[in-house]
Amino acid sequence: MSSSIIEVRRAQKSFAPGQPILKDVNLDIRRGERVALIGANGAGKSTLLRCLAGLVPLSAGDVDILGQTFSASPNARQRKALRRQLGFVFQFHGLVRRTSALSNVVNGYLGQGHGMRAWHQMLASHAVREDARAALEAVGLGEKWDARADTLSGGQSQRVAIARAIVHKPALIIADEPAASLDPAAGGDIMTLFHRLAGARGCTLLFTTHDMSHALSYADRVIALKAGTVMLDAACTDLTTADLEPVFHGD
Repeated sequence: MSSSIIEVRRAQKSFAPGQPILKDVNLDIRRGERVALIGANGAGKSTLLRCLAGLVPLSAGDVDILGQTFSASPNARQRKALRRQLGFVFQFHGLVRRTSALSNVVNGYLGQGHGMRAWHQMLASHAVREDARAALEAVGLGEKWDARADTLSGGQSQRVAIARAIVHKPALIIADEPAASLDPAAGGDIMTLFHRLAGARGCTLLFTTHDMSHALSYADRVIALKAGTVMLDAACTDLTTADLEPVFHGD
């Protein structure tokens, strides 16, 4: 088995002719790594994550992720295989506001072969409900299982979103700016939680951030995009915030 969980070769993406977002991106992420993807607004971070997950097609290049190799975008069979092994956490939690925290976590089984029974905890099997309760316990919200999503704080909502992403025990978690919508204290708590869960579960974590301290504190490695290309790829132990500042400033 390859030690790489993600390999990207010469990835390019344009949403309009002559306006490339990604330009010839190459990267290799090993199993079990915690990797921070950084860059200024418009550098292509979120676009790259969505291309990796098959949510947005590449314009050119190849991706090998979780054993699925594709150009442009995965086919239906590959997309189904990716869903079974991938957990995705968005910046804005995307919870169903009028249902409980537990039902939102059960939604993490959508696309996992459970059909309509993954729409609500009252429809779910006992095993799925127990997995969802355990995921809420893992993110520190076991006592909030029956709280409606629209009564939760921002930090609690993001914890539910994380529980939803981990409930089916993915090999890879991708998180797009998971702390950006939170205050500094709550954001730090969320990143600490990601770091702990990835280590405890032995899964790979790839997250985007604008916060240089988060990148250096919660990742093993930093990959920086600038103008759609990789300008830096190094272990966190070899970096300081001064090394990262040119990613966000200068020509």
